[in-house]
Amino acid sequence: MIKSWWLVALFIISVLLGAGVLLLITRPPRGEAITLLPIPTQAPITVYVSGRVNQIGLYTLPPGSRVNDAIQAAGGFAADADSNLINLAEILVDGEQIVVPSLLPTAVTNSNSRGENPISIPLLNINSATLDQLDTLPEIGLKTAQTIINYRNTNGPFTKIEEILDVPGIGQATFEKIKGLITTGTSP
Repeated sequence: MIKSWWLVALFIISVLLGAGVLLLITRPPRGEAITLLPIPTQAPITVYVSGRVNQIGLYTLPPGSRVNDAIQAAGGFAADADSNLINLAEILVDGEQIVVPSLLPTAVTNSNSRGENPISIPLLNINSATLDQLDTLPEIGLKTAQTIINYRNTNGPFTKIEEILDVPGIGQATFEKIKGLITTGTSP
């Protein structure tokens, strides 16, 4: 009789355990599932590199890039660049302009793209400037740059910047835009 009582108790326990497992399996989930978002990736930055580098232009770099990375992207320093005045370790921000100064004389000052300390823009010596260097001046394209070189070769070096008005294709309006950017390389 005791055996049958144990069998009945074991049967009841088994039925209850089975019903509990069945209830857990068929029960609808509670709450809402958590959706994990992907790790955000930072967008690349774009900087403008100008001045005494081999390839002036806009460069897109990864976030966290430094001034040295931008200079290298621009083909490195030009031969007459004053690299000692540039903080190569500075971290760049999107939209920044890096102006590499020249070892040559400078006189024109503007505020930089961040509106911080004034910077010096190197003067371009019109007696020794290359075609590409002259092409960087406002209102001077490749054709006018070649005309300046031809005039210089035919008539000798300029003795004062105003003499550039004698070059065909350069008028007073153009001169007003470039006069603060050029030099003849001689002391006034």
